[in-house]
Amino acid sequence: MKDWRPDLVRGDGPLYLAIADAIAQDIAQGTLAVGARLPPQRKLAAALDIDFTTVARGYVEAGKRGLIESIVGRGSFVRSNATLRDDGDPRRQQLADFSMNMPPEPDDPELVARMQDGFVSVARDLLPLLRYQGFGGAPMDKDAASAWLGRRALVPAQERIFVTPGAHPALVGIFSLLARTGDTVLSEAITYPGVRSITAQLGLNLVGLETDGDGILPEALEEAVQRHRPKALYLNPTLQNPTTITIPERRRSEICAVARRHRLPIVEDDAYGFIPTHGPPPLAAIAPDICWHIAGLAKCIGAGLRLAYVVAPDARAGWSFSAVLRALSVMASPVTVAVATRWIEDGTADTILRFIRAEAAARERLASQFFEPGTYLSDPLSFNIWLPLGNGWTRSAFASYVRRTGIGVVVSDVFTVAGEPSEIVRVGLGGPIGRERLRAGLEFMAHALEGSPQTAAAFF
Repeated sequence: MKDWRPDLVRGDGPLYLAIADAIAQDIAQGTLAVGARLPPQRKLAAALDIDFTTVARGYVEAGKRGLIESIVGRGSFVRSNATLRDDGDPRRQQLADFSMNMPPEPDDPELVARMQDGFVSVARDLLPLLRYQGFGGAPMDKDAASAWLGRRALVPAQERIFVTPGAHPALVGIFSLLARTGDTVLSEAITYPGVRSITAQLGLNLVGLETDGDGILPEALEEAVQRHRPKALYLNPTLQNPTTITIPERRRSEICAVARRHRLPIVEDDAYGFIPTHGPPPLAAIAPDICWHIAGLAKCIGAGLRLAYVVAPDARAGWSFSAVLRALSVMASPVTVAVATRWIEDGTADTILRFIRAEAAARERLASQFFEPGTYLSDPLSFNIWLPLGNGWTRSAFASYVRRTGIGVVVSDVFTVAGEPSEIVRVGLGGPIGRERLRAGLEFMAHALEGSPQTAAAFF
């Protein structure tokens, strides 16, 4: 084709952005076709009578948007899957439940384009994916699940693996198998609110155990088993929501030893287990014969998939689980299962996970700029901080006051199993919020905590 020469709109913004915008516009209008070779950067700079660096930055920006790719020695070409900036349906853009602990959302155009490619590929099999299918996942989906679980040193046989529609239905199914109305289930004294809701719905008695900086105390577990005769122990052992505590390997082994001695089933909610690069082994790797392992994808890939891989203690337990969960939910959505399988097989899932790790670490470092070390709980990879309040602030007053920041702040009441709730809040660092907005919100919170509620009210 004839050398492309953009018609630049020279507004108030940087000229390099105008070049990227022109590339996007001409792709949309068909002036630049898929595979079209863009002029060499120096040649375009001379033609437009602008600096070479400006053109180079424009090409880099277009590459970040997923529009072009540059090949050393050959030049820059329009990508076969070039994605134009599309804000999508504005009615969906701000849909987010800030009461949930959300991972940071990918914002890299190339990664987003790659994720979209997965949906396009899956759509080629749309009709079979709209059919009813057997519960637990097709063999290819279980193969993907097995490959994913292998990253956590878990290598269960396929007959023990089940693809389920999220961690919540999996928890309902497991507790329905293990306990009956009036029975007791043990957990951390401060625990994930979802398990509180599920056990209450099933009429189970949830008893919280004393913890320290390494998780539940083995002696507290021993005493609770003797006193309550529980049917199961629920744990969220890695980057625990909300305290961010990770149970170290030695404590995990001690907990498993107590549970195995009493034949107490462990329900391991490993929602955050994939986030650390070198975390301790899952409880299910230490005591596979008594552990139900739930590897949800909400925190390490995306909550909207509503998928979790469940590993049963043995094949026989798996049969019962399959029957219960089939009655509860029929099946996981084949469409989302296919997307997850595609992303795992082509490496997109690993790329998403790497982004989440890096961005979570950057956001935790941001929080450390505004709150003194030792005044709150966090982890270098956690999606939240667990923030005690002072200077007369109550949790409800603080949550109400900082609502305007757009950051998810949840009071301790929803996490507390044993004892009176403390004046503590969970402050979310993830979700659909950029770093600059997060920085402003955290600074606002830190400033508020330096004074009393009365002082803060005087400014508003």
